[in-house]
Amino acid sequence: MTTPLLIDAKGLNTYYGASHILRGVQFSVAAGETVGLMGRNGMGKSTLLKSLMGLVKPRSGQVHINGRAMTGAAPWQVAQAGVAYVPEGRGIFGNLSVRENLHMAARAGLDGQRRWTFDRVMDTFPRLQERLNHGGQQLSGGEQQMLTIGRALMTNPQVLILDEATEGLAPLIARDIWRICALIRADGISSVIVDKNWKHVTQIADRCVILVKGEQVFAGTSAELRAQPGVLQQHLGV
Repeated sequence: MTTPLLIDAKGLNTYYGASHILRGVQFSVAAGETVGLMGRNGMGKSTLLKSLMGLVKPRSGQVHINGRAMTGAAPWQVAQAGVAYVPEGRGIFGNLSVRENLHMAARAGLDGQRRWTFDRVMDTFPRLQERLNHGGQQLSGGEQQMLTIGRALMTNPQVLILDEATEGLAPLIARDIWRICALIRADGISSVIVDKNWKHVTQIADRCVILVKGEQVFAGTSAELRAQPGVLQQHLGV
């Protein structure tokens, strides 16, 4: 029996004005799967995520979420279909407290269950528990990242998309973020992780995809990628 695809994108061509960014990209995420999305800066990773989330409309190609045609759907529709998005800029509400940021996102999942409750998020992010009444703008970068992930989990998603998981974070905070990613995987939530640290990505991801100038140049298991140092050197510069 094949594992159902929660995200299935085919032939995506996305433009910014006259600039052709994504060039016929295929991308999928199966139930319970963690996918690492990699590539140097400016290769189309964030554009792919935004195309999936409805933040940018592909000029051609198709996006299916849970088997439903969602190409160019509004971001709120994609969110209601079970996809949570942690953007590179984090997107927290700076004028709301940590508690308010979390409670405003709370809802049951598509199956009606609330596995990720406020109390569970507090247990997972003890640093946030110490700062419940702080405004979002008062948090450090790492704390903001934790808050954004916690807020996404409060929607009880089927898929969590994490763009630049540890960008600019201190090593200790980054290590905590990777711990959270492992917890999310163990919980059965599918995820897409973008990060420059290929070693951490391949440790946690089942499968990896590399983009170069908007085209997929590698798709395979993490073990297959680690076994090809030439691919790593050529496309990731490591």
